[in-house]
Amino acid sequence: MSDVGKVGFVSLGCPKALVDSERILTQLRTEGYQIEADYQSSDLVIVNTCGFIDSAVEESFDAIGEALHENGRVIVTGCLGAKEGEIEARYPNVLSVTGPQAYEEVMQAVHSHLPPSVKHDPLTDLVPPQGIKLTPRHYAYLKISEGCNHKCSFCIIPSMRGKLVSRSAADVMNEAERLVAAGVKEILVISQDTSAYGVDAKYATSFWNGRPVKAQLKALCEALAELGVWVRLHYVYPYPHVDDIIPLMAENKILPYLDIPFQHANPRVLKAMKRPAASERNLDRIKAWRSVCPDITLRSTFIVGFPGETDAEFEELLDFIREARLDRVGCFQYSPVEGATANALADPVPDEVKEERWHRFMETQAAISADRLAAKVGQRMQVLVDAIEENGNAIARSSADAPEIDGTVIIEGAAGHIEAGKFAEVTVTDSGDYDLWAELVES
Repeated sequence: MSDVGKVGFVSLGCPKALVDSERILTQLRTEGYQIEADYQSSDLVIVNTCGFIDSAVEESFDAIGEALHENGRVIVTGCLGAKEGEIEARYPNVLSVTGPQAYEEVMQAVHSHLPPSVKHDPLTDLVPPQGIKLTPRHYAYLKISEGCNHKCSFCIIPSMRGKLVSRSAADVMNEAERLVAAGVKEILVISQDTSAYGVDAKYATSFWNGRPVKAQLKALCEALAELGVWVRLHYVYPYPHVDDIIPLMAENKILPYLDIPFQHANPRVLKAMKRPAASERNLDRIKAWRSVCPDITLRSTFIVGFPGETDAEFEELLDFIREARLDRVGCFQYSPVEGATANALADPVPDEVKEERWHRFMETQAAISADRLAAKVGQRMQVLVDAIEENGNAIARSSADAPEIDGTVIIEGAAGHIEAGKFAEVTVTDSGDYDLWAELVES
């Protein structure tokens, strides 16, 4: 082994897991470890796993197996790490297994199997103030809490990540300031349940730059708005107090974008899922939000083929999305998750029926999305440029587009005129089912 410990890192799963990876990587660099990009150069490999659905579990198992085959010295962490016995039964040679958010335990395992270098000098081995980030320099995820208090029947996240634990507002804002100082132009606020932020702490007040800020979503959004960057909210449950956030969007303080996982529209299915809110109230809320902020972009996710879902209940879901006319929608076929209470529900939907319903859902939503995007042709908008392609086009995003999950704005012939990581003004010239095409506005 070299004098400087070299660590390879594999990060799987959602943005919340990505933030966990960033935190571990930051600590590794702080302690003088070198991060390697391949198995062969690494003294050991850390695999941060996902364990939410069967396909993600298998992907995580495959990643562990590959790391063991290519390197041989593997530390496992993350959501799948909550199933320590299963991992060790399948891969008895792993060095250590820890669950999600187990930062100290991961570092203890690293210290045990790869002691820190005696040559490490914290005065010269500098780590950026914002920490190590796995996203492009111009945007970053900001996790405001861990865990979740819900008991959705299809989900095992609370058993993996525990109950809601909110960070103090001061801690969140100090991190946000460091990100902006490092050049971040867009902050994506994430957690398991963003709208529940601060409930566990009874909305405790802390001090940021000498002023009190409550651990409460509206107060946090107002503070983040002062940083002068895009602020985008993800994973927001439709609680009544979310209504208080919409005026901030209408006033351009935060992006007019709301990511709300409705999951279904039929009351019986929602009750079986143990989800809050009914579809009638949600439709009324959507209308109210749009009356306050007409430009709001609404994204959501849905599940088709949930155990017991009838043809009529599925049709009710289609009627809901036709009336709601959401801008961005993801849809998943129900998949049993080990440990989820929904596995015991009667009348599982056959796979071929789930597949057929999924296709019908996506076809219905594609038409809605295409129609809503077509209405934007001719509009002028601000976009954030993610990349310049070899063909000279720029790939950008508007306020309606979160990275990797939504559409893009393609600016033709923009090379040499704009840079990745910068804002640009464009005019929309064409639209598709999910993307827009645009040209630069001449300055």
